[in-house]
Amino acid sequence: MGNKELLRAKVMEMVRQGQLTLRQAAGRLKRSQRQVKRIWARYQAQGDAGLLHGNQGRPSNRRLDEAIQESALEAYRKYYPGFGPTLAAEKLAERQGIRVDHETLRRWLMASGQWQRQRRRSQYRSRRTRRERFGELVQFDGSPHEWFEDRGPACCLMNMVDDARGISLAFLCEQETTAAAMRLLWAWIERYGIPQALYCDRKNAFVLDTEPSIEDQLAGVQPESPFQRACRRLGIELILAHSPQAKGRVERNHGVYQDRFVKELRLEGISCIEQANRLLANTYLPAINARFAKAATEPEDAHVPLVDGTDLRDVFCFEEQRVVSRDYVLQFERRLYQVPRRLRQRPRPADRVVVRKWLDGSVHFYWKDKPLLVEELILPQPKEVPAGLSA
Repeated sequence: MGNKELLRAKVMEMVRQGQLTLRQAAGRLKRSQRQVKRIWARYQAQGDAGLLHGNQGRPSNRRLDEAIQESALEAYRKYYPGFGPTLAAEKLAERQGIRVDHETLRRWLMASGQWQRQRRRSQYRSRRTRRERFGELVQFDGSPHEWFEDRGPACCLMNMVDDARGISLAFLCEQETTAAAMRLLWAWIERYGIPQALYCDRKNAFVLDTEPSIEDQLAGVQPESPFQRACRRLGIELILAHSPQAKGRVERNHGVYQDRFVKELRLEGISCIEQANRLLANTYLPAINARFAKAATEPEDAHVPLVDGTDLRDVFCFEEQRVVSRDYVLQFERRLYQVPRRLRQRPRPADRVVVRKWLDGSVHFYWKDKPLLVEELILPQPKEVPAGLSA
């Protein structure tokens, strides 16, 4: 008997002993007098058993057929071991046509011992409110993980998450490198525009944490990584996090990928980066953004459109300086480049030239912020000495 039935039994016993009238009992139980008369009649005829609901102990008329339960549990055991109830319910409806609420599936899995609740206790942290506009702040990070489980090598997911809406853009690469970070930001700019601020950690792939040289100190500049330089040129504020919890939006998004995307790759039998990125771009990202993205507080888009004529290949690149030699030759990565004599305007010896290596591997030279035509010098290869002969 529950608390309601125990209260009714106590009031009905007081009525039987003459301590209360049925009108007073109706006031105690907050029921109409006609209903209390029916309760009193059942109590006189059946005692405490007459106070229980007639459907108590009977199976619900809305319960699912046992065959559906068996099919769902068998499909989970065969195809989705380790899946959470929510994701498993989605896959059962999508692939097997078995439609069952995730809470119902949760109870079935816990009763059969195939899944148990995992409680995670962590340090208390106050919640930071989201930014108000889309593109006002984008969180950026890489997630090395066993994305292919035991089917392929470990790789890294480069991920960007908007703080206001939760929209994600990501791709897989072999390692978390500066080039991978620049490619991801490039893709975000082409799709949405230039964000106002970028929130990332202090990894060497993103920022340069070294002391300035004497030349930098005299010039009053701080050393920059190629990623920092690209952000400065685009007007993106780079905010550095002091802990993973500070950029919790993208860290929690990593957890969603490590749960759902790993299982999607397993179901599709994918074990290489190229196929995984194709699935990510064409199927997973549109679905995950449609499911988890939120509306921003302010409808105005904070992204800045890219200025016409801006070549992102010159922005997302590796830049260095070289000095022109007395014979008008520039050296870069053990290769020699000649400044042609036919150029009407050309740098003189001891002048500095900017060398930019694009992400596609091509090398480009600039002097006074303009492209500089150079010609690579092909040095003769030393001849091989036949075996048995000596100089």
